[in-house]
Amino acid sequence: MKLNKSQISNLFFLVFIVVILFTPLGTTVKVWVNRIIAFSPSVVDVDDRIVLTEYDWKLQKADTGTLLNFENTKGNVVLVNLWATWCPPCIAEMPSMQALYEDYGDKVSFLFVTNDKEASVAKFMTENGYSFPVYFERSQTPVELYSRSIPATYLIDKKGNIVIEKTGAADWNSDAVRKQLDLLLLQK
Repeated sequence: MKLNKSQISNLFFLVFIVVILFTPLGTTVKVWVNRIIAFSPSVVDVDDRIVLTEYDWKLQKADTGTLLNFENTKGNVVLVNLWATWCPPCIAEMPSMQALYEDYGDKVSFLFVTNDKEASVAKFMTENGYSFPVYFERSQTPVELYSRSIPATYLIDKKGNIVIEKTGAADWNSDAVRKQLDLLLLQK
């Protein structure tokens, strides 16, 4: 049985799809594709910004077990990222998040929140050399920060306005995000 060009190209396409969907190499390809298509997130127009009304959210820090009430972040610039170790778009944006954290970690409250198993998170952080703070939820997420998809990231100003709301992978280490952070840090 001889295959024609069309059948050969269909076979290669099928093999490509199987590799992406069913092998560890597929995860690497998905992460790579997400990094290519990740752009800087957009700032929400002032008139369309949602204001946080609920701050009662208990989080436990992964490395120390310390409890944090989200209430303690009031008056700060806060970046909340909902993510998972198994999520290719989450993995894709982590290097940009780490770079942002390295430069703004002492000025911005970074909260990387996951529901993954603690051992999986510890392994992921170690293998990738990430140092940003990871938290586990210990109570229900505030309604304004709830998302059915991940990654979901929220940049919140000192007054509780959600300035950036982004689901899916993004380039968080962009000039636009840094400019926005600098502006928010100057707010009274």
